[in-house]
Amino acid sequence: MTSFWTGKRVCLRGIEPDDWTAFMRFAVDEERLGDLLQPPRSAEGFRTWAKEQAVAKSDGDCFMLGIEAVDTGELVGSIGSHHADPRAGWFEYGVTVGADHRGRGYATEAVVMLLRFMFAERRYHKCQARIFAHNEASLVLHRRLGFVEEGRLRDHVFFAGLHHDLVMTSMLADEFAQLHSMSAHRDFASNVSRS
Repeated sequence: MTSFWTGKRVCLRGIEPDDWTAFMRFAVDEERLGDLLQPPRSAEGFRTWAKEQAVAKSDGDCFMLGIEAVDTGELVGSIGSHHADPRAGWFEYGVTVGADHRGRGYATEAVVMLLRFMFAERRYHKCQARIFAHNEASLVLHRRLGFVEEGRLRDHVFFAGLHHDLVMTSMLADEFAQLHSMSAHRDFASNVSRS
C-alpha cells in the first residue's frame, strides 16, 4: 500500500531529531534570499528545536512536516499549516526548500499534497499564502499552482533595514479541484479499501 503522503518526488513526514542540520542550512538559505533575518542560533539550539518538534503534537490543523526526496531520502525542505480557522474554513501555509534542491519540483508536489489533505480530508474551503513581494520564485510557484493574488500590503514587513511589500494570495477548494487532480487521494483510498 502506498502512503497518501508519498508522491513521485517527495514524501511528507514528521520532523526527526537528526533533521536539525538540514534546518540549520535552511535558515542560512532564507537569510541569503532575504526572506528572514533572525539572530544566529547555535547548533545546540537547532538540535533542541528538532527534538522538540519530533515529539510535539499538532495544534489542531497547524503542523509542520519535513519534505524528503523520495530518490535520496534527504530532507530537502519543510511545509506546514501555521494558522487555521476551522469555523470560517481557511488556513495559511508556508513552504521552504533548501537552495541546493530548488527547481526540481519538490515544492510543487509538497504543496499539492498538503492542499489535497487540507481540502479533501479536513474540509477547508480556502488556503492563503503570504509572500514577500521580492520573492519572485515563490510568486511564480503560487501562480503556476493556481493561487490568485488578492492584494498587496505596502511596506508591511520590515527586515534587513527596509520595509517590504507583502503579497496576499489564495486558492479556494473548488479552484484546486479544477486545476489539480484529486486522484492521488482517490487512488490512496481505493488501495486502502483493497487491503
